[in-house]
Amino acid sequence: MNPRPQRQFSLALVIGIASFFLLPLRPSFAQQNTKELHLTLSNPLNIERVNEMVVIDPRQLSAKFSPKEGTRLLVLRGDQEIPSQWIVAEGSEGLGFVLPKIGAKEAIEICVVLAPMGHLSEYRKRTQAELSHKFGGEFKDREYLGGHFENVQSLRVPAEHTDHSWFIRYEGPGWESDLVGYRFYLDWRNGIDVFGKKVHEMVLQNVGQDGFDSYHEPAEWGMDVLKVGKTLGLGSIATWENNTARRVDVTDSLYAEIVDNGPVYSSVLTKYYGWNLPSGKTDIRSEISIHAGTRLSKIALTASNPLPNFATGLIKDPKGGLIKGDTGHAYSYIATYGPQSLNNDKLGIAVIYPVAQLKEVTEDGLSHVLVFNSEDKSLSYYILAAWELEPNGIQDETEFKSYLDEQVLKLSSPLEIKIQN
Repeated sequence: MNPRPQRQFSLALVIGIASFFLLPLRPSFAQQNTKELHLTLSNPLNIERVNEMVVIDPRQLSAKFSPKEGTRLLVLRGDQEIPSQWIVAEGSEGLGFVLPKIGAKEAIEICVVLAPMGHLSEYRKRTQAELSHKFGGEFKDREYLGGHFENVQSLRVPAEHTDHSWFIRYEGPGWESDLVGYRFYLDWRNGIDVFGKKVHEMVLQNVGQDGFDSYHEPAEWGMDVLKVGKTLGLGSIATWENNTARRVDVTDSLYAEIVDNGPVYSSVLTKYYGWNLPSGKTDIRSEISIHAGTRLSKIALTASNPLPNFATGLIKDPKGGLIKGDTGHAYSYIATYGPQSLNNDKLGIAVIYPVAQLKEVTEDGLSHVLVFNSEDKSLSYYILAAWELEPNGIQDETEFKSYLDEQVLKLSSPLEIKIQN
């Protein structure tokens, strides 16, 4: 279990959309285990749900298990093991697993047990987060010459680094599920981009090893499918100033860290120090996460000072028409769909946002913009991309809108979880 009890823990539910297999476990193992935590998961919606992320609060687990036993916990449904991992991202800490399927209005029983000493569960890796930069070379005129890429756990970005320095592989951190990949530029641009995937396997470890240009061309694994430029790309962090969306640009320093890199959940922490805004310098903490079987990626932001005009949005592309979701639920969305990928394939992108915090939907010359009232200094929203060349990918705008409407329903009506005595 989490060795840092001073943190505040919560039960996190995130929504996904594909399926995977349960791992067989001998029934005798579950029957022989004397330390068990039982819970009931209930679906309040009249639709089937697949690949739902569930995180069990460490305080609930502490009633049955000691902190040192946290890494040995297994999640069972009947005699089947569900792949799980311990999540350490702040605000989402706990034992996480992705529920393969739960029927309309269905309630199911889940059991958490202590694995015997020596038991080893090997799960297929369905998420990944990574950060890679060069070693063995040197900066000259803000360009990194020579060297080779190595993955790192964290990076305080050197002052010499800027866009196209050739220092950070594919220019920033990357994260992916088995359906889609994302990255953002870890420099003054701070735009979020999309890697469309033709395969379910993890691919980021091979992207950009030979330079920036290769992943803009079609490959067996997929390609970079979104042109970001000076726009908000897909859900980039911004403020709304003088009728223009301004991405996080002028800062004192940047820090990025891979917090989780597991089989079912991965997350990236970024700290923007001293963002120079008209109201004064502000620090921004960004926690980006993704789980197995989903296109959705959650972005949770915290500012050191109130930001009444926190903003985000989407690139404005003439080949992608704007779609607005219904605002009758806790969440809604803006989206675009059309032949707007770099390869002229059909691509849908969307931001799913909390309706209660929205001030306005607007635009500037480059982007469709959402402006939020975030005077409590925090904002969370979801981004997603759907490329027609994915395996069994979404093929038209009608299907894309139906998919978005379903995601809004699920986010607005999360699974109900009851810990049994």
